[in-house]
Amino acid sequence: MALVLISLLVLLPAMSGLSDAAYCVCSSGGDGVFQKNIDYACGAGADCSAIIQNGACYNPNTVKDHCNYAVNSYYQRKGQVAGSCDFAGSATVSPTAPSAVSGCVYPSSSRCWKLLKSWSLV
Repeated sequence: MALVLISLLVLLPAMSGLSDAAYCVCSSGGDGVFQKNIDYACGAGADCSAIIQNGACYNPNTVKDHCNYAVNSYYQRKGQVAGSCDFAGSATVSPTAPSAVSGCVYPSSSRCWKLLKSWSLV
């Protein structure tokens, strides 16, 4: 079993780029739309503790930066399920994490890890 798992961990990323991280980012709309996204994501399971005052991702203190963090946290907690990064068309999936200040880490899950979990191998 361990040999199969190790083989999959080595081969799957090489086969089709499955190890690429995916992030959800706010892409269109103004502060009002971004604030609605924050309110929804934080109220529906996102971990928004990092964007409260004195949190690791509070700065830069802009609605869009906080929106990026909130929708990405929601997207990751929902397992990167299709549709969990739409937010009425105001967010999109990106292979690149939003710019962040030192100490702020945007969570991500690789598609390879997600696939292995779906196969109950990890």
